[in-house]
Amino acid sequence: ISYGHSLKTAGRTADAIVAYRRSIEFDPGFGGAWWSLANLKTVRFDAIDIAAMRAQLQRNDLDDDARLHFEFALGKALEDAGQAEASFTHYANGNALRRKQVPYDAELAHARNLRAMQTYSRDFFAERAGSGCDAPDPIFVVGMPRSGSTLIEQILSSHPLVEGTMELPAIIAITRDLRRRDGAPETTSYHDVLAGVGRDELHALGEDYMRRTRIQRREGKPFFIDKMPNNFAHVGLIQLILPNAKIIDARRHPMACCFSNFKQHFARGQAFSYDLGDMGRYYADYVALMAHFDAVMPGRVHRVAYEDMVADTETQVRALLDYCGLEFDERCLRFF
Repeated sequence: ISYGHSLKTAGRTADAIVAYRRSIEFDPGFGGAWWSLANLKTVRFDAIDIAAMRAQLQRNDLDDDARLHFEFALGKALEDAGQAEASFTHYANGNALRRKQVPYDAELAHARNLRAMQTYSRDFFAERAGSGCDAPDPIFVVGMPRSGSTLIEQILSSHPLVEGTMELPAIIAITRDLRRRDGAPETTSYHDVLAGVGRDELHALGEDYMRRTRIQRREGKPFFIDKMPNNFAHVGLIQLILPNAKIIDARRHPMACCFSNFKQHFARGQAFSYDLGDMGRYYADYVALMAHFDAVMPGRVHRVAYEDMVADTETQVRALLDYCGLEFDERCLRFF
């Protein structure tokens, strides 16, 4: 299975499929191999595959981890086969199993969102104008997972001056460091800690981000992309420590975006996505927070609607490059 993952990462999809199928030959009850096939998005399971997965779900000795992988894989298989109701049932079963494994507190997430909106006012930013590290290198792509952020990254990284990296953990690591300064890091809002940080330290935090991300920059290009979607919650921090960084909000219609999250079994990091109620609240919190930043920092964040990008790609790409201060390049229209 690890070999299959490596082949997938290297772009050798056909070979990855062979490796995943070999894993299933070794152990037909290995749900992770079936989900790995489904997660390629291009594999279409046939009737024999569907029967095999259903047979595994009848086993009494199948543990929850294997079972939830089968549920997600069957959801994908039956969706492709046009069996919407049965597909949804399997997605729901998989999500319910995963939800038991991954604790998530929607009330706490909502409270943190409100705290951020209370902290980051126009006056708050005005008082700290000119602070932070002035590096223009980072381009943050934020928003919900499954919102078209990877498409934006592929388009931008096709530009000769921009390097695509990955979902970098540096901003989240900085928030954890800030919380640790308080006696109760698990319940403390780092926004409160950040409010007490002086100009010199804001500059140092920006430099720290640049240091943490340096290892991911291998092409020597002047700009690089940090595509961690959850960084939308940290736009205030980004503005304070990297005021010249670009921030792009990848937005997708809530029904399409949330259902796409519901169908996806994430390896880690998206605990909100395994319950429809949690997910609806998370999306609403995200939209409210981004609207707040639009109000207190007009024009600071550039929003890309996925549907508009698909319908009128060149117009959206030109606007995106213009926001980033980049000359139009035809290669950005050939990101594929």
